[in-house]
Amino acid sequence: MQFASVPILCIGDAMLDRYLYGDVERISPEAPVPVLRLRRTQTMLGGVGNVAHNIAALGGEARLLGLIGDDEAGRTLSRLVNDIPGIRAHLVTTRHRPTISKMRFLASRQQVVRADEESNAALAPEEEEALLSALRNVMPQAGAIILSDYGKGTLSARVIETAIGEARARGISVFVDPKGEDYSRYRGASCITPNLKELAAAAHLPVGTEAEIVAAARKVLGAAEANAVLVTRSEQGMTLVEADGAVHSVPARAREVFDVSGAGDTVIATLALAHVSGFALPQAMRIANAAAGVVVSKLGTATLGLAELLHELEEQDHTDSPPALRSWAEAQAMVSRWKQQGLTVGFTNGCFDILHAGHIALLARARAQCDRLVVALNSDASVRRLKGPTRPINRLEDRVAVLAAIRHVDCLVAFDEDTPLSLIRALLPDVLIKGGDYRLEEVVGADVVRAGGGRVVLCDLLAERSTSGTIARILANHEATPAG
Repeated sequence: MQFASVPILCIGDAMLDRYLYGDVERISPEAPVPVLRLRRTQTMLGGVGNVAHNIAALGGEARLLGLIGDDEAGRTLSRLVNDIPGIRAHLVTTRHRPTISKMRFLASRQQVVRADEESNAALAPEEEEALLSALRNVMPQAGAIILSDYGKGTLSARVIETAIGEARARGISVFVDPKGEDYSRYRGASCITPNLKELAAAAHLPVGTEAEIVAAARKVLGAAEANAVLVTRSEQGMTLVEADGAVHSVPARAREVFDVSGAGDTVIATLALAHVSGFALPQAMRIANAAAGVVVSKLGTATLGLAELLHELEEQDHTDSPPALRSWAEAQAMVSRWKQQGLTVGFTNGCFDILHAGHIALLARARAQCDRLVVALNSDASVRRLKGPTRPINRLEDRVAVLAAIRHVDCLVAFDEDTPLSLIRALLPDVLIKGGDYRLEEVVGADVVRAGGGRVVLCDLLAERSTSGTIARILANHEATPAG
């Protein structure tokens, strides 16, 4: 998977996030408060800046539009933006308000206190005009728009209306991370992404069950005349409700959560980037859900890279559902992604007609040789040519269903030829694994894998375990049994 290099315009409240890490070992003698002994300080982009940073970290292009004060925090924020490849700044400097800054003090990975500097005053006329001028200048470059509303004043009604109107006129999507209870101010947005608490406040409805969430989402959908609402549900995953009535849900993968700061920024950034790259909203939701799962396991206002996202998607594929039978093209794409992540890909093949302990042992030993294992199955026609007209005992779909339930298997693919040579050439695995009843010179595709820098491994087999032997014993027992 590669995201498109289409600029995404990120508009909203720009913030400077500072994290001060230390240890608490005593209580102050001056007041009953903990004393934090500082060890290190970290400064990073927050608010809409973190949205843009997430886009850039995933290989996308962001255009950042927001307000900063004429102060040291604003200059620091500008330097941070300029140091990140993939972000182009369109920041408006104002003398009417300070740069929004949040200072978090942490001890043992827990926030002790947070200090904010900000102004919630409405935009001054010259601030609004400067933002609108910058918006109109950068709009022709944008392939999508994100409105990141923290309720700090940047997204006035006029700025929102202009951004959505200009976007609709150009036929580009607008994604909104909302604030407040009145979603009609985002009228015409493509997708609005509230969390459960925000959805309940905006809809004035309960959100305790899946049905209640869908009902609340449909209510705010109507108020905003939007195309979709994506509800982020923390450890319960996400629910997407579209204007055409379609509802899609994706669970979150269980993991240890360290910090949810900025998780919403990651969601909307990844959602917009995936959608502008050609993914439909349900697929973009799944990708955004995986991205959020990675960043909540990190401390601070975190981002993730494309390799981390691809790895998480593959882990979810492997954990949440058994591997389905893949086409050759799908298998090639999976192998390519795994290799991009630095994973070793193994390959083994067989009829796997009547599964027995020997098969399980072979698959376990094969998986021990690699990070991901592709298992190639002879088609029914291929089995008949190889084993005779009475085989296979189990059809391909049945053999796939059984193998898909085995934890050692990461990808299943079938071949109709007598040998898997063409498939091996197409996938070019790192490791080719066969049973110890073969000699190296007999292994089909061994020369191809070795020429590609891979290796061939022969695994010992369990004695006296084979499908042919199993069938022979069944027939022998049947013949020995007197007719009833």
